[in-house]
Amino acid sequence: MTAVQKRKIEGTIALTFSTLAAFMGLFWLVFILGDVIVHGIKALNLSLFIHDPAPPGVEGGGLRNAFVGQLLITICATLIGVPIGVLGGTFLAEYARGKKIARIISILADIMVSVPSIVIGTFIYAVLVLPLGHFNGWAGSVALSIIMIPVVLRTTEDMLSLVPWTLREAAFALGAPYYKVITQVVYRGAATGILTGILLSIARVAGETAPLLFTSFNNSFFSLNMNQPISSLTVTIFQYAMGPYDSWHEQAWAAAFVITIFILIITILGRLIIRWRYR
Repeated sequence: MTAVQKRKIEGTIALTFSTLAAFMGLFWLVFILGDVIVHGIKALNLSLFIHDPAPPGVEGGGLRNAFVGQLLITICATLIGVPIGVLGGTFLAEYARGKKIARIISILADIMVSVPSIVIGTFIYAVLVLPLGHFNGWAGSVALSIIMIPVVLRTTEDMLSLVPWTLREAAFALGAPYYKVITQVVYRGAATGILTGILLSIARVAGETAPLLFTSFNNSFFSLNMNQPISSLTVTIFQYAMGPYDSWHEQAWAAAFVITIFILIITILGRLIIRWRYR
């Protein structure tokens, strides 16, 4: 057997295993999404969005409080975490490039990505819940933002590092200050990758339950007060899935379906905005 034939055989074996692994991953993805869609559509109705939960054991009701609470917590977490992550990634890629502090922060960010969310929840519980003496929505937003920051930071750093330095030099040659080079040249070149990281972080925190159990907890009533316990969709899904009532189980499936569709819509809108804005 010649060396060329040996390489061809090794390449074929590697391609076969890679293809099988890809199809295996796609199978479970389609299976999970299909299960959520089938069960979720059956339980989907208008009252789910316009009514608050009914008393335990009573048919009907909805999850209006959970939808609004989840939206508030996620928006606040995004407003906190995304700017910090983008600015942090910009600092590492532009101002601290090649320095020791950049490597240290990058390693810490990679570690934070792998930290279980329940650990972050207990940390925020000790910092923002115990001193105040009660659960609150702000604590939930801060916990989710901490989960978002390392994802956005590392994605921003990697995407900005991929932008060729010659583009910066061309802008410098035209007399542009560094901050304008970053905002008008570098960000434009890395916009798609940065947005992907932001969407990935939103998708991750949108399904988190453990941090909210220790921070915002839950509320069976409609509330917009972030200074008090506030309902969230993920915690409600957890409680309803563990409950003894069939109506709770159906609403939990419907809520899971809505979260899935929400993430899909966010992703599509983000791609369309990038295509429209940056061609």
